[in-house]
Amino acid sequence: MATGAGILQTGPPPGPGYLLGRSCRIELDRPRLMGVLNITPDSFSDGGQFLSVAAALAQGRRLAAEGADLIDVGGESTRPGARQVGVQQELDRVLPVLEALRRDLALPLSIDTTKSAVARAAIAAGAEFVNDVSGLTFDAQMAAVVADAEAGLFVMHTRGRPATMQTDTCYADLVAEVGAALQASVARAMAAGVKAERIAVDPGIGFGKDVAGNLELLRRLQELAVLGRPLLLGTSRKSFIGRVLGLEDPAARQAGTLATVALGVAGGARLFRVHDVGPAREAALMAWAVCRGAQWQA
Repeated sequence: MATGAGILQTGPPPGPGYLLGRSCRIELDRPRLMGVLNITPDSFSDGGQFLSVAAALAQGRRLAAEGADLIDVGGESTRPGARQVGVQQELDRVLPVLEALRRDLALPLSIDTTKSAVARAAIAAGAEFVNDVSGLTFDAQMAAVVADAEAGLFVMHTRGRPATMQTDTCYADLVAEVGAALQASVARAMAAGVKAERIAVDPGIGFGKDVAGNLELLRRLQELAVLGRPLLLGTSRKSFIGRVLGLEDPAARQAGTLATVALGVAGGARLFRVHDVGPAREAALMAWAVCRGAQWQA
């Protein structure tokens, strides 16, 4: 019986086997989970839930217990339409949480920010990685701050700031344009002195893309392997899942999220930014076993 070509037939494409943080190394011998911890009143899914240090620390412990490999702490919402907050307000939100997590947990921490001043202080407080959703385009000093600290870096593709990014979602060739922008972000980081082995890329699902664009990116993820950097995928609870499945409540989008995680593994992603770490970990590891086939090992 003839078999057609398919995304699962040959398994995920080869890629970098590890990612370095400031003082840690994340092995990419299997999918890795980045737990989301938003210290914000207005994030689309969990805004207002973890504003106190005690609540944030409890959530950090929960993410760790569910199998998170690192935790991403953010103090400014980047949902569509979100307004910017000032540097001091962002610092007041994230620094006490980072310090508490650093004392309590052994997991690497990431700071989700587009501001170099926040990144610098967060690294001093214990962050191993900077997760810049602007791809180093909002703050000209960000690349130098990351390089000077020898921190790890996630660069994401977006088009415009959150307040306006959904007003222009048309592309001539979405994947080619996203890939070119990510390549430019990687080049900008390396020109500032960030080593390649400290950089991962994120196609920016939900950032300056409509539903069809998000689905296309997921379908064509393997094409981003040409960038030669580990791929981070962030689909968790996002609105395109709600649009496809008719679900208004972000918390109800777990099953849809897990489908995108499994497809992301098959498409070559190795890091997944998620709210529900336990279920996502199981979906990712099951997809990994299918993709690896006879090479799979527990």
